[in-house]
Amino acid sequence: MMNRFTGYLGQAVFYAFAAALAGYFATRPVYRQVPADQAQIKLMIKHGGVRVEDCRKLTTQELSKLPTTARRPIDCSRERSPVTVLLSIDGEPIYQAELQPTGLSKDGPSKAYEKFLVPAGRHLVEVRLRDDVRDQDYKYEGRLDADLKPWQNLAVEFDAERGGFHFR
Repeated sequence: MMNRFTGYLGQAVFYAFAAALAGYFATRPVYRQVPADQAQIKLMIKHGGVRVEDCRKLTTQELSKLPTTARRPIDCSRERSPVTVLLSIDGEPIYQAELQPTGLSKDGPSKAYEKFLVPAGRHLVEVRLRDDVRDQDYKYEGRLDADLKPWQNLAVEFDAERGGFHFR
C-alpha cells in the first residue's frame, strides 16, 4: 500500500512541476512584436488596374476572317495596368511600389500587404494610388491626421467599390 502511495505522490509532484514549468514559459520571457514607443501601420491593397488597351469594335471584314466559333463583335485585351502606390508619413515617403497584376495573362488584381513601424504620436498619413499606365496623375488619394498610441495598429485598406482608401 505504501509503495502505491509513493508512486501516486511522485506522479503528482511530476505533473505539478511540468504544469508550473509550462505556465512559466507561457508568460516569460515577455515578447512584443512592436516596441513600446512604436505604432504599426498596415497597408492592404487588392485592386485590378485599368485594361492596358481599350476594347475595340471589330469591322465586318475582320469578323468574316475569324472562325465562326471565335466571332465576337468586340475585341478586348485581358492585360491590366500595374498599380502604383505611394504611402507617406508626415510628407516623407515610406513605401512606393509598382504592383504588377497577377495571373498568367496579367489580368488579375495587383496585391500588397505591408507593415510599417512608426513612432507613436501625431502623424499625417497620406496614401495615393494610380491604376492606369496611360495616366500620370494619382486617381485615388486618402489622408488621415492620426494620433497613434503605442502598440496601436492603423489599417489602411483600399476598396475601389467603396470610393478608395479607408482607415481603421
